[in-house]
Amino acid sequence: MVDLVIVGGGPAGLTAGLYASRGGLDTVLFEVGMPGGQITTSSEIENYPGQQTVISGMDLMQNWLPQAQHFGLRYEQDEITSVSRSGDGSFTLTAASGKTHNALSVIFATGSVPKLAGFEGENEFRGKGISTCATCDGFFYRGKEVAVIGGGNAAIEEAMFLAKMCKKVYLIHRRDSFKAATATITRLNATENIELVLNAKPLKTLGDQSGVTGITVAFADGTQRDILVPGIFVFVGRTVINNAIKDANGDFICAVADNGEVIVDLNMRTSVKGLFAAGDVRIGSPKQVVCAASDGAIAALGALSFVDELKAK
Repeated sequence: MVDLVIVGGGPAGLTAGLYASRGGLDTVLFEVGMPGGQITTSSEIENYPGQQTVISGMDLMQNWLPQAQHFGLRYEQDEITSVSRSGDGSFTLTAASGKTHNALSVIFATGSVPKLAGFEGENEFRGKGISTCATCDGFFYRGKEVAVIGGGNAAIEEAMFLAKMCKKVYLIHRRDSFKAATATITRLNATENIELVLNAKPLKTLGDQSGVTGITVAFADGTQRDILVPGIFVFVGRTVINNAIKDANGDFICAVADNGEVIVDLNMRTSVKGLFAAGDVRIGSPKQVVCAASDGAIAALGALSFVDELKAK
């Protein structure tokens, strides 16, 4: 029985591991691959506090695990496939390797991944002109033209965010209307430097060794158009990585939102005592490294208090 198991090795999980281990908890972190999270695929980061020069995601994350291990964090490269509550209030975790682990508390930090729009070159040019985060990468296109793919609230809001710094934004949507809130659509229509490209499906990325140069879209009437831009932002939804917190019947062991994000309070506590969620897997996450790190620290402090109270009984 360990004090804490952390599921997920991105910025939230690694920060939780640092704070929990340094606070004296016997802590094990599980990650299916190499620690670091999705941010390791980013080629340029310039908005992490204290990091004045542009740095890659891989370089940013390279010291996070060793720092946490210095304080006693144990790391196992294995996938946790299920988390269940035992009769005594502790947790049993099953791994893909077949091993089971017992813990007094759990921090769930598995994150979420952007859904693909499904056009040619989408994977090839990811990080080379194709992005899923306007807050992260929008500044690189200041004064330039960009394309946004999607028709939901997130796509519209990100398009309006980009419109504040970009010369022009092409909003590409496969339908002729949006499902977003009326007030959001009104603000969209009032934004002069956003051009709506409707009834259009992204077909293929235009680019070369330097990166994206544009995107070809196909319209419902069979015609096509090349939109020449150096940046493409894709917002067609996200898949929350939450299967491990489902029971044998497929029901979640804690409260989740309709989109599968874990519901937490300001202290990252879920509806189950001793179970915390941090980072992109939790409801309302801003999807930023600095915010995920903050979540991890808050969750770890909560786990410290929870375990201390258990041991004091």
